[in-house]
Amino acid sequence: MAPNSSRAGGTLTGPARPAHLATAPTTHRLIGIDLARGLAVLGMYAAHLGPDPMDGGTSGFLVETAYGRASALFALLAGFSLVLLTGRPEPRTGRAGRQAVGRVVIRAAVLFAMGLALVALNTQIDVILACYALLFLLALPLYRLRAATLTVIAAASALVLPQDLYLIKVSIEEGNWSDTVIALDPLAKITDSDGFIEILFTGAYPILTWIPFVIAGMAVARLDLTRVRGRLALTGVGLAVLGYGGSWLALHLVPNAYATIAARTDGGSAGSAWWSDTVGEPDGVFREWLLVAAPHSQTTFSIVGSTGVALAVLAGCLIAVDRLPRVRRLAAPVTAIGMMSLTVYVAHIVGIWALWDEELPSSLFALSAFTVAAMLLAVVWTRLFRRGPLEYLVHNATTLANRIK
Repeated sequence: MAPNSSRAGGTLTGPARPAHLATAPTTHRLIGIDLARGLAVLGMYAAHLGPDPMDGGTSGFLVETAYGRASALFALLAGFSLVLLTGRPEPRTGRAGRQAVGRVVIRAAVLFAMGLALVALNTQIDVILACYALLFLLALPLYRLRAATLTVIAAASALVLPQDLYLIKVSIEEGNWSDTVIALDPLAKITDSDGFIEILFTGAYPILTWIPFVIAGMAVARLDLTRVRGRLALTGVGLAVLGYGGSWLALHLVPNAYATIAARTDGGSAGSAWWSDTVGEPDGVFREWLLVAAPHSQTTFSIVGSTGVALAVLAGCLIAVDRLPRVRRLAAPVTAIGMMSLTVYVAHIVGIWALWDEELPSSLFALSAFTVAAMLLAVVWTRLFRRGPLEYLVHNATTLANRIK
């Protein structure tokens, strides 16, 4: 979702630029990355505006496949963007490296402020931007590492950090230290929320369990994507099977796991706990929840499965735009959304705030209307300008880093 973040040396080039930009330096875009980012945005549209999966039916099932997995793809692409911003295939060093780091820090600050502004609209949507910004900052020290090292770190964090988050949530539930922190947290007062406790541990996007996606995306960005796309797709499928299949197997092998989950969730379907949000929200913290792979469950199984889906989608996009010209042309509106994803993401939340006071529409009509509007906006804008309006704002802010010596 970082503005114009897929502009980098690559084999896939974008459409010709407008005449008034013809004298600008020649750049290339990884169009497959833009397409994947566009799909992530539309997946979040589906999660926020589409039919309720609990109602069943084909449309409900299709919307359910986007729940959590679209935001996981978003986060994985954040890691890819981070590497693009700091140098791909080789990380920048010296003054160029310091300036690149400065641009990432400024970008994160702007995105964090945007995230707080969207939270202040009180739309009932879990806004990812504040988490997104902090993930940029936390992953930044890793930007010089090689793909193999980043892969090991991503795997280790996916295995360890969900268990750490569980222990932290237990301590929050059993103690009152979080109340003391929240009372002293200026962010909690500004946003009328739990502030950094929510961002780090208790919200929809806890930093501990979302940073593995970012690090995995950084690892992918270090690869030669013209040579590893097939293996990337197979890896994605394998991880998806491991995550969701492993959860299904664990839930069946552990005695009373399903019964406990059914008793301690808010009326959802315990049988869907291995892959779907229709399992419902957990009532408190309990060990059996660690076996679940539902999106936003913040478990190892969920992270592994969602990472697999994200890698498979990304590889599919890269292959499609390279080998299937017709698909590339048909997907152009989605690719355009990916080129200005920050603007389109923010616009849909503002649109929801402007049109609905409380309950979200949750209908196929609302989803279709917002999707068509976003595609039209993106297609027209990208034909006239290099960046979306908010992408221009962020880009101009990051030019301050050019003063770094």
